[in-house]
Amino acid sequence: MSDAGCGSAGERARGRFASVALRLAGLAGWHLGWSPERFWRATPAEMDAVVRAMLGADSPVTGAAPPSREAMARLQEMFPDG
Repeated sequence: MSDAGCGSAGERARGRFASVALRLAGLAGWHLGWSPERFWRATPAEMDAVVRAMLGADSPVTGAAPPSREAMARLQEMFPDG
């Protein structure tokens, strides 16, 4: 039996997506200086690459620290997104 108050599986999935997207958008804005438009234009592959780089997941050295705010600011100046 289904509880009518819980909503359909599709509604729950949309709610989870919205929650995760909101958190990712906030992180992209805070840590990368991305605007909402830049976040929504990013592909899943781009987000994956950025998050992996931030976490040091692709680094040969485990536990590598993410770039500092100063380093990110320099990179943003060097490579503006328009």
